[in-house]
Formats: sequence, structure tokens, C-alpha cells
Amino acid sequence: LKKASKRLTCHKRYKIQKKIREHHRKVRKEAKKRGRKKPKKDAGIPSAAPFKEELLREAEQRKQRLEELKQKQKLNRQKEHEKRRKLEAKKNAAKTKENEGKVGKSSGKSKTKTNKPLDKNSKTSFCRELKKVIEASDVVLEVLDARDPMGCRCPQLEQAVTCSGDKKLLLVLNKIDLVPKGNLEKWLNYLKKEFPTVAFKSATLTKDKTMVTKRRGRVDFSRTTESFGSKCLLKLLQEYVRTQNRPIQVGVVGFPNVGKSSIINSLKGVRACNVGVARGVTKSMQIVHVDKQTKMLDSPSIIADPSNGALALALRSIIDTEEPGSADVLEGVDAILNHCSKQQVMMRYTIPDFRNTEEFLALLAQKRGMLKKGAVPDIENMAKLLLCDWTGAKISYHSEPPESQMLPLYLTEDKIAEMQGCFNLKNLEEGNNTTVQAVKFPSPANSIIFQSAGMSNGLIEDTEVMEEASEWENMETDKEEEEEEDFTESDNDQSDVEEDNDIKEVNQGKRQTSSANSDKQIAESQHSNLLSLSMDKTAAEEDAYDFNTDYV
Repeated sequence: LKKASKRLTCHKRYKIQKKIREHHRKVRKEAKKRGRKKPKKDAGIPSAAPFKEELLREAEQRKQRLEELKQKQKLNRQKEHEKRRKLEAKKNAAKTKENEGKVGKSSGKSKTKTNKPLDKNSKTSFCRELKKVIEASDVVLEVLDARDPMGCRCPQLEQAVTCSGDKKLLLVLNKIDLVPKGNLEKWLNYLKKEFPTVAFKSATLTKDKTMVTKRRGRVDFSRTTESFGSKCLLKLLQEYVRTQNRPIQVGVVGFPNVGKSSIINSLKGVRACNVGVARGVTKSMQIVHVDKQTKMLDSPSIIADPSNGALALALRSIIDTEEPGSADVLEGVDAILNHCSKQQVMMRYTIPDFRNTEEFLALLAQKRGMLKKGAVPDIENMAKLLLCDWTGAKISYHSEPPESQMLPLYLTEDKIAEMQGCFNLKNLEEGNNTTVQAVKFPSPANSIIFQSAGMSNGLIEDTEVMEEASEWENMETDKEEEEEEDFTESDNDQSDVEEDNDIKEVNQGKRQTSSANSDKQIAESQHSNLLSLSMDKTAAEEDAYDFNTDYV
């Protein structure tokens, strides 16, 4: 059966419209009889009022404080909800275990534990795959970001490679087009005293052989697919193959977003490995044949040790940016701003002076139009976007190499000679010079000066990750047990009481600050009285301003 049609005859439709008009007319007449008044608009502060700008500023600050309080209370509610959910999950798990135990005893059958497959996104799987790459490779390429080469070096990795005996380590300075020319030359002179160093600029866009497109898009591949330093690196590896008289495997390792997969794609000439702005795109080892004698092994990122500083964890760790309300992201942005020049950051983002990180993110969110409901700046998403910009290839910044050359404990002069012995260093230096001459560098004025925090510790052994995870689990269980003892379920009325208390505390603080200025001139005392009157208002009357004073 077909559905009945909703079409009406013209006579019926016009009749309905007429009835609606009559109804609206009747409602308007009744409203006139009742004498309904329109709500009065807020007149605001008169232009002749003294201290108008200061009063407006105080009102804005009050609104911001209230919004911050609401956000904090919202986060606290979310935390409480998570605690309750965890407790319920624990109770349900305990009940299911008891039921399973009863069923097992009654049946008399012993249960065998099933080993669950390891998650590809877990830290232990990343460490296992990285260890596979290091063990299988003859030459290890440690990829460094040219903007902060010292922060991208992992002492645990270098020690594992140098102490193996039969492996060679090469340093690859990637993203050289984002630092000034003089700074790059300084870093090349500094790093070549320890390991052979190759200057490299990987291709930002490469053609994918597997993709077959019927319609050719208008993409200019002349500039985007240009890579520098690939010929020098291939020549260096081919010379090493000749000295060994056998095919070799080259492992490419490094921290997240340094450009490991992009280097392999540049050497191959096509998009053989998946790349992206997000951290941790590569999950497992991938073999790419560059030529008959050379295999490239793509590896997952090195897991940063949690004992590192806030800056290293912000730039070198795989932060879960999708987690709502994550404090790691805000701490990371704060660490980055503390290690940069404030004036250069203001010039780069073209924003006014700011007092703290939250104000900086709020100004930047307003400028870029990242606003929530009610025109509130979206600080969390802005912080995530800023971290992606600093780890990606958007922002040009550079760090200076150390003044004195201090060799690590695992690196001796004999080890340095052993690492540099099988490579032709003259050809390498000539290749680096041609690369430096070909690349277009930014001017030092457009690059932000950055203070490096030194080498970043990494976790290479999966046992270390397992121990760390077990420690965190024990800590979490202890915390949950304490929370079970202290936690009492609160009603929604309690949250309203907490809001009122917080607002009263803010008002009390404001009264104290206004009373401190009572010893000033007469005009200032009048201004403080006005402020104290406005401060004593409740949260419901914040949006309305009542200035019942006579102005001469």
C-alpha cells in the first residue's frame, strides 16, 4: 500500500492560512488589552560616568572568572562521573568473577588463560617493533629535526647501536628548510664530530603508485615533490654496500614527527610509506626496497620516557590529543612558550601582549575564530592545533648548539673512529655543501629563537614499558581504594551550593582588593565604592548594571 498523499486542495490550504491569520490577530488584540510591556534594554554605563573604561574592564574580568569557575566545576563533575563509572565497573567485574568461580567449581573444569593479542597502538608493541628494526638493520639512520637536533637525540638508542659492535649509526638532519643557513652550518659542524651527519630536506608531497586516478588534478609537483640530500645519502649507502660486498638493511628510527617515513618516500621517489601530521602514524615495521642492494626499514616512533621534562614530553611524546580536557596539552604549550622569546611569539602570531598561557591561547583562538557556544574561546582545541604546528612543518624556529663539545659516556674516540671509518667523509661534506646551496632558507629575523632542553630519554626495551605500566596500575589501584573510602555520592543540589560558595569567595577577594585602595584621593574613593557595590551583586545579576548615582 502506498502512503497517503499530503497534498491539499487550494481551497483547504487558503482556509487554513486564513484561520491562522485570524488567530494571530486575536492574540495581538488580547496582548494590547493586557498592556504587555516590552522588556527594558540595559542602558549600560553612561558616557559621562567617571572611570567608565575601568568599570567595563572589571565587568569583563568578572565574567571571565565566572566562566573559568564553570569550566572547573564541569571538569570536577566529569571526574566524579568517571570515578563512579570505574567503581561500578569494578563491582560488576568482581560479581562476574564470583559467578564464574562458582560455575567452575560446580562443573569441576579448570579454566585456561587466553593470551590476548597485543594492541598495535600500545607502547609495548611500539617498543617491540622498534627493537626488531634495530636488530635487523646493518646501518641505523637516526632522524633529527633541524630545529631542535639535540632534543631529538635519544642516548639509549645511540648506546644500543654503538655497543652492538657490527652496526653503524648515521645522523640525518631533516627539515633544514625551516632553519637559517648559519644555524644549520653550526649544527653540521657540531654533530659531524660525533657521527656522520647528512643534511636532508624530504619531499612534502609524493605520487602514490597504488592510487589510479581517472581524472588528473591540477597539482604542481615541481616544487612540492622536491627533495634535497637524497642523492648524497644514497651515494653514502651504496659506498658502504661496496665495502661490505653484500646487501644491507637500513633502519630509520627517531621520535614522532621528525620525518622518518618522508625520508624513505624521498629516497624511493614514490609514496611507499604512509605519512601524516598526526603522531604515531607508523605502527609496525615496514620494508621498502630502494634498490637491489639496499632495503629501508620504517619503524614506529621512539616512546619518550615519562621522566623527561614538560618540553620533551610536549614535542617528542605521542600525546593523546583526542582525550577531552587533557592537561598534558596545556602543560606542553606552557613549556614551549617558556622556552621562546615572548616578543618573537607575539610578532609571529600578530597578537598583543599576554600574561599567561591561557590568555595567549584565548587571544589566538579569537583571532582564528575558534569559538565555542556563547563566543567563548576554545582553548583546548587551540592548544592541540598549536602543538601540531610546532611538531609539523609550519613554524620556523631554531636552537643554538652547545658552546663546548661534551661527549656522552657511551661515546669514546675509538667508537667515533669506528663509526666514521666505513664512510667517505669527503664526499659526504661535498654533498652537504651542494644541499645547503640548493635549499632556500628563512631569514634569521623570521625564525623564533628556541632554548633546547637537551637530549630526550626514550624507552627501547619493552620490559621497561611493562614495568612502568605495572607501576602506574598499582598507583591507580591505590588511589581508587582511597577514593572508595572517601568517596560519597553527592546530589545535584550540592554542586549548586559549591557554585554559590565559589562565587562568594571571588566576591570576597574583590572586596579585599577594593578596600585596600581606600586611602587614596576622593575621586578614587568614589570609584572604589562603585566597584564594591558592583562586586556585591549575585551571579544572576552579573549581566545587568545598575548605576543609580548622580553625576555632576
